[in-house]
Amino acid sequence: MNLTYFLFFLCIIVCTLIITYWAAKQSNTANQFYIAAGSLTGIQNGMAIAGDYISAASFLGMVGTIAISGFDGLLYATGFLVSYLIVLFFIAEPVHHLGNYSLGDVVCSRFPSYRMRWMMAIGTFIISILYIIPQLVAAGLLIRLLLDIEYSTSVLVIGSLMTVYVVFGGMFATSWVQIVKTVVLLSGTFLLSLIVFAQFDWDIGQLTEAVKQGTPLRENFFLPGNLLKNPLEAISLQLALILGTAGLPHILIRFFTVRNTKEVRKSLLTASGIIGAFYLITLILGLGTVALIGYHELVAVDPTGNLAAPLLAETLGGDFLMAFIAAISFTTIVAVVAGLVISATTAFSHDLYYHIIKKEQTSEKNQVRAAKWTAFFVGLVSTLFALGLKNINVTFLVSLTFTVAASSNLPVLLFTIYWKRFNQTGAIAGMVAGMTASLMLLMFGPHIMNPDGGWISNEPLFPLQNPGIIAIPIGFLGAVLGSLISKNTEQSYREFRQFYIKAQTGISTKDEAS
Repeated sequence: MNLTYFLFFLCIIVCTLIITYWAAKQSNTANQFYIAAGSLTGIQNGMAIAGDYISAASFLGMVGTIAISGFDGLLYATGFLVSYLIVLFFIAEPVHHLGNYSLGDVVCSRFPSYRMRWMMAIGTFIISILYIIPQLVAAGLLIRLLLDIEYSTSVLVIGSLMTVYVVFGGMFATSWVQIVKTVVLLSGTFLLSLIVFAQFDWDIGQLTEAVKQGTPLRENFFLPGNLLKNPLEAISLQLALILGTAGLPHILIRFFTVRNTKEVRKSLLTASGIIGAFYLITLILGLGTVALIGYHELVAVDPTGNLAAPLLAETLGGDFLMAFIAAISFTTIVAVVAGLVISATTAFSHDLYYHIIKKEQTSEKNQVRAAKWTAFFVGLVSTLFALGLKNINVTFLVSLTFTVAASSNLPVLLFTIYWKRFNQTGAIAGMVAGMTASLMLLMFGPHIMNPDGGWISNEPLFPLQNPGIIAIPIGFLGAVLGSLISKNTEQSYREFRQFYIKAQTGISTKDEAS
C-alpha cells in the first residue's frame, strides 16, 4: 500500500465526516433533512449541482475517451453542457414553484393520486440505482488499484460512507460534500492542465503536434467518427445526454434547496459555468495524456482509458500529484452517490411513507426517522448490487440512466407543466412506455446480448448501443396517446389554467386556494 495515497484518501474521509457531524445538528426536521430548509444560495447550490452532475464517468471516463478517440470524446461533453439549457428554460422554475421535496410533488400538484405517487417514486428509485451502481463499481476498482485493498472491502467502505452522509446529515451534508468536491475537483484539474501547458511552453501548436505524434489516429484525431462510426449512434447518444438531464431526479430536487426563482436561475448559471470550465479542462488533460504518455502506453496499462487522468498526474508530478488526483476521483464518486441516495430516499420516504402509508398524518420526528431508515435501505441495496457486479462492465449504465430519464420523467414533466390536454392516464402511460422501452431495448441490445463478452452470448436483436433515438419518442408517444384516448372535462381545463399560473409565477389563484 502506498502511504501517500492512503493519507490523501484518509484526509478526504475525515473532512467529509466532519461536514456530516456539523450537518447532523441541523437535520432535525423533514424540511432540513430533505432540502436543507431551502437555505442554500444560488452560487452554493450551483456548485452543489455541478458536484452532483460531474460523476466519475465524467472525470475519469471523459479524459480517457478524449485521449483514445479524440474529437468524439468531446461530443460527450457538449451533450452534457447543452442539456442545462433545457433545464434552465423549461423545467427549473416550474419545478421550484410546484414541488416541496420530490418530483412526485410536482406531478401530483396537477394530478393528485396515489397511483402517480407510486409511479414517480418507482421511476426515481430505478434511475437512482442505475446511476449509483457504476459509480460504486468504479470506486471499488479505483481504490483496489491504488491502495491494494480488496474490491469488496472498497465497495463496502464507499457504500458505508455515502449511507452515513445521508442518514446523519441529510441534504445539508450531501450539499456541502458536493460543494467541497467541486472546489477540490476544479482546483486540482486546473492545476494539472497548467502543468500540461507548461510542458509545451504554453504553445497550443506544440501541444497539438505532440498529440498527432502520440496517437495512431494522427490528423484524424481531431475529426469525428473515431468512436461512434454510425451517425445514428451519435445522434441517439446526444439525444439521451441533452434530454436526460432534465429528467434526472437527483439534479431536479436541488431546485428545492433555494428560496426563490432568482436563486434557481443563479444556481443553473453557476452550474453551467463550472461544468463548461470543467469539460474544457478535461479536453486539455485528454490532449496532454496523448502527448506526454502516448496512446499505446495508456491502453497497455488500461484499455478502457479510465486511468488516463491519474497516469498523467503520475507522469507530471509523481506519487504526490497522482495521489491528489486519485483522491479527487474518490471525492467525485462519494459526492455523486450521496446525491443519488438522497433522491431515492426522498421518493420512498416522502412520496410513499408520508403521503400513501401515513396519509400525511405523522409527526416530523417520524418522517425524519423513516427517511433515515430508507437511506440505510437504499445504501444497502446499492452496495449489494455493486458487490455482485464486480466482474461485469457496467459503464453503459451511465448512458442508459440518461436514456431512461429522458424517456420516462421528461415527457411527464414537460406535458404536466405545458400541455392543457394532458391527463393522469397520459402521465402513467408515458412513464410506463418510456421506462419499459428503454429497459427492453437495453436487454436486447449489444450491451447485454453480444457473442464477444456480453452478458448473453447471442447476436443482439436491437443493433444500437444507445437506444435513446427509439426509446425517447416512445415515451413521448405513450404520454400523448394515453392523454388522447381518455376524456378531459371543462373543469380540468380551468384547473390547468390555475395550475399553469402557479407553475410560471409561483402564485396560487384564489380559486385554486379555495
